[in-house]
Amino acid sequence: MDRSRALAAHPVTLRLRGALRLAVDAILPPRCASCGETLAEPHGLCAQCWPNLAFISHPFCGVCGVPFEYEVGQRALCAGCIADPPEYTRARAAFIYDDASRPLILRFKHGDELHTAPTLGRLMARAGSTLLTDTDVIVPVPLHRTRLLARRYNQALELARVLGGALGDFSPPVVPDALIRKRRTPSQGHLSRAARARNVRGAFIIRADRRTSIAGKRVLLIDDVITTGATVRACARALLRAGAQTVDVLALARVECAPYIHF
Repeated sequence: MDRSRALAAHPVTLRLRGALRLAVDAILPPRCASCGETLAEPHGLCAQCWPNLAFISHPFCGVCGVPFEYEVGQRALCAGCIADPPEYTRARAAFIYDDASRPLILRFKHGDELHTAPTLGRLMARAGSTLLTDTDVIVPVPLHRTRLLARRYNQALELARVLGGALGDFSPPVVPDALIRKRRTPSQGHLSRAARARNVRGAFIIRADRRTSIAGKRVLLIDDVITTGATVRACARALLRAGAQTVDVLALARVECAPYIHF
C-alpha cells in the first residue's frame, strides 16, 4: 500500500478522535510528565521543565553517543570505544541522567508513573529517529522474574511499546520476551565499571522459541538509563550470538562522562 494512503485517516474518523480527545481532556487534562503542570497538549513537558533537561545532540561519539563539548566531526569516537569497542553498532539517548532528570526517571521506574511513558518514549523516538528507521525488531532489556514480580512492570518494555508505534504502520514490531535475564543480578547502582561488567556477564540468553525473530534482523535494544554500558553490551552479545545482523541501543538517558576524542 502507498505510504501516504496507509497513513491517511478518514475525515469522519479524525473528527471523532478530536471529539473524544476533547471529552477526555475536560475530565483528565494533560499534564507535564515531570511536574504535573496542566498542559495544552498531551504527552509533553511544561515550559519550566523542558529547559532543565540536558538533551543530547551533536556533537557526540559516533558509536556510544556520549556527548562531546565541541564539534569534532561525524566520525569522531571517544577513547572508550577505541580502547574497548562495544558489541553494539550505535547507542543513543534522549538526555543526560543528572539532578534534573533523575526524579522524572525514578518516578517512572519505581513510582508506578506509567502515564509518563508516552512522553518519555516520544523523546526517545526523537533522539533515535535514525536508529528506528534502520530497525527490523525492537527488544527491551529484561528484568529478572523476581524483580518483575516486585516492580509489577518492566520500564524498558513500556518504553519499547511506545517506540513500537512511533512510525505508525511502518513501526518495527516489539518482541517483549526475546531476551531472558536467567539469573538475578545484584543492583548495579553502587558498583564500579569493572564490577558492573562482571555482574551481568552471562546473565542474558535468548528464548529458544524467539530465535527466529532475531536471526538475520537489525535489532534495536531498549533500556532506560545507560551508565557504563555493561548491561546493554551483555544483551547485545546474546543477541548477536543468536544471529542478529546488528544491534543498536536506544535509551531514555545516559550518564555523562568526559571522553577523550579520536578522529
